[in-house]
Formats: sequence, structure tokens, C-alpha cells
Amino acid sequence: MKGGTLQINWHDTKPVLTLDFHPISGILATGGADYDIKLWLITSEEGEKKVPASTYQNSLSYHGSAVNAIRFSPAGDFLASGADGGELIIWKLHTTDSGQVWKVLKTLSFHRKDVLDLEWSTDGAFLISGSVDNSCIIWDVSKGSVHQILDGHFHYVQGVAWDPLNKYAASLSSDRTCRIYVNKPQNKIKGSEKLNYVCQHVLTKVEPQVVEESKSAKHHIFHDETLPSFFRRLSWSPDGSFLLVPAGSYKLSPTSDPVNTAYVLSRKDLSRPALMLPGASKAVVAVRFCPRAFSLRGLGTTSSFKLPYRLIFAVATLNSLYVYDTEGVEPIAVLAGLHYAAITDIAWAPTAKFLALSSQDGYCTLVEFENDELGAPVSLSGDKQVPIDENTIAVDDLERSKEAGKENEIVKSADIQEMKTEEKKGESSLVNSTEKQDEKQPSPSMVLPSKPAKRRITPMAID
Repeated sequence: MKGGTLQINWHDTKPVLTLDFHPISGILATGGADYDIKLWLITSEEGEKKVPASTYQNSLSYHGSAVNAIRFSPAGDFLASGADGGELIIWKLHTTDSGQVWKVLKTLSFHRKDVLDLEWSTDGAFLISGSVDNSCIIWDVSKGSVHQILDGHFHYVQGVAWDPLNKYAASLSSDRTCRIYVNKPQNKIKGSEKLNYVCQHVLTKVEPQVVEESKSAKHHIFHDETLPSFFRRLSWSPDGSFLLVPAGSYKLSPTSDPVNTAYVLSRKDLSRPALMLPGASKAVVAVRFCPRAFSLRGLGTTSSFKLPYRLIFAVATLNSLYVYDTEGVEPIAVLAGLHYAAITDIAWAPTAKFLALSSQDGYCTLVEFENDELGAPVSLSGDKQVPIDENTIAVDDLERSKEAGKENEIVKSADIQEMKTEEKKGESSLVNSTEKQDEKQPSPSMVLPSKPAKRRITPMAID
């Protein structure tokens, strides 16, 4: 693995707020506070310590405000971009004699305020968006119209996710709740069922694991609106087995300090978190699964997951990145001290060769994985995809271990140390970060420091 923060002018030194890889060509798209979307060709550089190269290709200029979220459709023929002021645009890829060109296809108008996150349905027919107007909207892309409004949140919707199996959708808000919606199709219309999502679960509070006699009150499991980020990007695993949710704040006991975490929800029971990932000193703001699955390494390590293959996912805090796989406990990579300001988004290349991060400091970090470094890819399509019931977290095993008088943990405590460089601005665990540029200071309400978290935490089931 190699990489680091690229010292290039991504968006006129203004914050880079979002990025995504094209699912076929691997072109990287970035969106920023300069109102622009830019396309980049990412290539490997020879040499062990060489950072991947980024070559500017083209700009998509149409937005009149900062671009907060961009996502390519699963087939790669469309690009959705959401911006401040409720702007939401669908771009279509056209092939001409001179090459491929992106042109504005539709403008989707209904959100009254900033669009913060987007995700496509698996078939590319629908799009879900989350906004500062406290709502989620499901859009019919072909018609360019609102299909359904989900307005249950009481504060900004900062993250949305669509189940790859098209049964569920999820949203995460600064009102400290995660809402799970299930598709209950309405009566068939002209031979087809009409998509209809209904809120099934609202995740907001849980009982502490260590209950004291006089203090058994439930506590919130997510950060409130003082979290210094506009984004809480959540992610489904590519097989639909798990939902990974950021912005977690968990208390091991009523008297303990809250721990920053990301939660894992099993498809078998989406009503509550099943696992919490090791905490970090800063809040988790974005998570994203690698689009590929990999064969098991057979290392015999203890895992909190029961899967016949390995899934890999990235977890970004305000200032660091963890890369995990489902076969082990400890992160397979930790990157820290990469940026001077908050990380805003994560993207995986379709081949899993590159991992990209964007930041409010105006720069992006690129990480390159060597051939087979992550393992041998396996297919999740067709008969090779395992039944969902087999893709569940080992919560039952935990219950049996509790009955035997063991600790309430799935695995032994793993000593996950935060890298000291996380607290040293300007230093990187991979390469030196760029010199700090003059930047516009965010409002005081957006720079509240996160409370330091405990350093030794293990993935554990939540009762």
C-alpha cells in the first residue's frame, strides 16, 4: 500500500466536499466549494513511495453553489450531483467522435435547502437525496419527478443509503436518529408494483452494557448537531448483509465518557446496532464499502462476522482513516494526520486498486493497493451470492458465551492504538501533507472539538 495527499490544485484551494469513481472507467469525479465538478484520471506511479498520479480531464460547470454530493449511477451512464440551495442535477454520458462528454439531462427541483447526500437504486431508476430541509426525497429519474418524500427527521439529513437488494433505504440525521425504511409496494400499476418506502425502525437510544443499579437510563447512540461536519455518510455492504453507520457515540456505562464509533447493523435485525467498531479520538463522519468481495485468507483469526468471503470497508473520522475487512478484528490499515481540516467523503475505485478521500482543506488523499494486496476477488452475483441468513453477525455466539460466564465481547480486547500523528497537524503516516493554505474559517458552531475517546475498544455486540 502506498499513497498520500496530492499537492495539486483540485478546486482552486477551496474545500473538496465529495468524490466518486466511475464504476466502469475508473475516472474520479470531485465536487467542491468552487461550484464545479472535475474529472480526473488516476494512474499508478513507479517507485515504492510514489503517490498515485491525478491528471485533470474535464470540468462539469453548471451548479451555482457548492457541490456537496456526487454519485455515478451503477451502470455509469448517469451522474447525480447535489449542491447548496437544493440544486440537484442529473448528468448523462454522451459518446461523440471526439470522445465522451457529460451533459445536463435534468434538473430535479423540490428540496428547499442544501442537498447533502445522494445514492442511486441498484437498477439506476431511482435516486434518494438528503437535505438541510430535514427531508429525504426518492426521485423517479426517468420522469425527473418526486416519487416519494420521507419527512420524519427533525433536523438536517446528512446521509442516505440504498440497500443493494432494493428492499431497504436508510437515512442519518443530526437529530441523533437513523431511520430504516422498508419497501412495501403499492397495488400493481400497469403490470408493475409501485415503489413505496415506509419507516420501519428509528434508531436513537440503547441501554448501556454495564447497567448500574440506580442508573439504567437509555442514552443516545449518535452525535448531536454540534458534530463539526455537514456529512454523516452511511453505507450498505455490496451484498446487502450489513449497514455501516457513522457518527456513533456510545457509553459503556452511565458514568463513562462517550466513545466515538461506527455501528454495524445486521440485515437480520435492523432495529438496533449489532456491533460497534473500535473508537477513535474524533467522530466518524463517513464510511464506505469496497465494491468488490475477496476470498478468505484462512488465517484462523477471530472475526465478528460470519461470511464465506471477505468484505472490505473504510471508516473516516474527522482527521483519520481506518480500513477493515470482515475476516479480522484490527484495521488492516490506519492513516492519520493527512489533512488540516475535516475529511468529507470516501470513494473506492471499481477495481479496488485506489481509495480516495476528500477534505475541507482543499486537498484529496489517494491510496493505492498493490496487486492482490487485498486478496483474490470473488463474485457476489448469481448463485455465488450467499443467502442473507448466513451473512449475519455472530450475535448468537455472543449469547452462548455470556451464558458460559465469559465477558460480553465477541473477541478478546484488541489494542488498537491511535497513531500519534493524528494529533500533529501536517504529518502523515504515509507521506508529508501539503503546506497549509489560507482558508476561510468555518462558523464557530462548526468547530467544536470532539471529546477524546478511549483508545482500547473492541468490536462488541450491543444488547
